[in-house]
Amino acid sequence: MFYFTDAPTLLRDLVTLNAHPVAWSTIAIMTATTLVFGGFMREQVCIYMCPWPRIQAAMMDESTLTVAYRDWRGEERGKIHKGELTRSDGGTKGDCIDCMACVNVCPMGIDIRDGQQLECITCALCIDACDEVMARIGKPRGLIDYMALSDETVERAGGRARPIISHILRPRTLVYFALWSGFGVGLLVLLLMRSPFDLNVTPVRNPQFVTMSDGSIRNAYEIRLRNKDGSDQPFAITATDGAGQPIPGAELVLEGHSDNTLTVPADATQMQRIYLTAPAGSALAQQGRTDIDLWVEGQGQGIRTSVGTVFHGKGM
Repeated sequence: MFYFTDAPTLLRDLVTLNAHPVAWSTIAIMTATTLVFGGFMREQVCIYMCPWPRIQAAMMDESTLTVAYRDWRGEERGKIHKGELTRSDGGTKGDCIDCMACVNVCPMGIDIRDGQQLECITCALCIDACDEVMARIGKPRGLIDYMALSDETVERAGGRARPIISHILRPRTLVYFALWSGFGVGLLVLLLMRSPFDLNVTPVRNPQFVTMSDGSIRNAYEIRLRNKDGSDQPFAITATDGAGQPIPGAELVLEGHSDNTLTVPADATQMQRIYLTAPAGSALAQQGRTDIDLWVEGQGQGIRTSVGTVFHGKGM
């Protein structure tokens, strides 16, 4: 909620129970959906709604480290009697005692011993649970461990798996790192280069113009000015012709203001109606449609921007 509005103001309104009904409704909806998705549909959300398993599957290859079960060491699973030899000791019986600890701790309720599954979120809780059991029964850790599929054949034949660092530092992962770093740097540059304010101008079309008592022509515009700065900022508003030159004799007035300066609060958007009047007999008043620019300059920032619009005259 605080992301979409001014956080201190909303927090104060919530504490004093003066928040807008939209805020209370949004909080109620978000709370209800969080309770339903997190409390009653947790596994279904992860399997069917979350895109992460599909993204993870698309980015994996045979050298990717993932949570896996060494079935050639763990099978045949079953109870182990004191002093009985298992595969890690040179025996024929598997190290897995079928205690179900890996299944019990899994938030998705899957059995990693059945192989790779889409539901696995790689939380590695099964690794910790299995290592704890192996330590208790005096067997080597790593029955369930981070492992690459390319190492499976090597380990089955009694060989030694590649070092973990060789799975991390390889062309594919370095390309991924470079791409994501590029995206991050690009977003940071865009953030640093963003304008400290936004301007939107909409001509008032009903009526398109008003003929004043002295024959001058007046157009009205609605401007929406957004201040992205963390402090209140005064903005000066001016008008020029399409070539960027001042309009001779034209007068710009802000409704409800004595000058052409509009102060916008920090992190806020303000609507303001302005009037631009062209003297009677001027080219601007006589022509039917003239391109103009409305300029806004942040007086405390030294940055100005413009939006192109039109001035409607008599068209004679």
